[in-house]
Amino acid sequence: MQVGNHTVITNFILLGLTDDPELQVPLFVFFLLVYIITLISNIIIIALIRMSPCLDSPMYFLLSKLSLVDICYSTTITPNMLINFLSKRKTISFLGCATQLFFFATLANTDDLMLAVMAYDRYVAICNPLQYPIIMTKFVCASFVAGSYTVSVLAAFVHTTCTFRLSFCGPNEISHFYCDVPPLLKLSCSDTTLNEVIVFTVAGSMQVGSLLVVLVSYTYIISTIIMMHSIEGRKRAFSTCASHFICVIMFYVPVLFMYLRPRSSYSMDQDRVASVFYTVMIPMLNPLVYSLRNKKVKGAARNVIQRTFRLK
Repeated sequence: MQVGNHTVITNFILLGLTDDPELQVPLFVFFLLVYIITLISNIIIIALIRMSPCLDSPMYFLLSKLSLVDICYSTTITPNMLINFLSKRKTISFLGCATQLFFFATLANTDDLMLAVMAYDRYVAICNPLQYPIIMTKFVCASFVAGSYTVSVLAAFVHTTCTFRLSFCGPNEISHFYCDVPPLLKLSCSDTTLNEVIVFTVAGSMQVGSLLVVLVSYTYIISTIIMMHSIEGRKRAFSTCASHFICVIMFYVPVLFMYLRPRSSYSMDQDRVASVFYTVMIPMLNPLVYSLRNKKVKGAARNVIQRTFRLK
């Protein structure tokens, strides 16, 4: 739309992962399977935790909330990406782009904070086991979850508002498969210095702060485990924490690479690869890691299956 001497953007074009027409259908099939596995595996985790008395603890309450976030997180990005694989014109409206950015930022930040809360939960369970039922009550766990959502919504509102207050005069092609802050800033014809500072400050403080909570918690956890006299106790403690720590590494490595590297080393190709991993693959991998490595989850699944067949 032409206004005065400037073109005002009313929609954007998502260039996606690749412009090779031969790869569109294979990528569609692959990511459709990933999305289906993501939905099914996370729903199974939530259902198992609700149905199994042996999983009625703060650790699994938080895991069920992480699975819910992963479902919403993946749904914010993947369906639109799948549609674009089969569409000739991969457009998204200005409002649609802002909406996707807001929900993506909210859920990514919530995922980040939930991993920190789960690390604190493991710290209390292993380092202060006698006080664990007193400290990690249902009210405290619910407060942590509510606080994670509240902080994430506020941060996402800041990112979205600051990004879409800018002027976009053309071109309107986003070199990405979803609406994110860095590629949108590259399209703006306004001065984006303040936005870059805000992104670095807000996103950096949340991610680095959460990572510090994780690192401090695991420093105490590892030192406590090393001091345990029982070999069986050490194995049990390591087994309890291993799944969460793997999920932490999978999440933080690509996120920190994307948002906290110098602008001079910024590359959209690297950005897209890292984005695929933490927006599409991690929500699928999280429940698989927990279900394959956690004896209680596997035991609860067996009990539910046995009860189901007995009823039949």
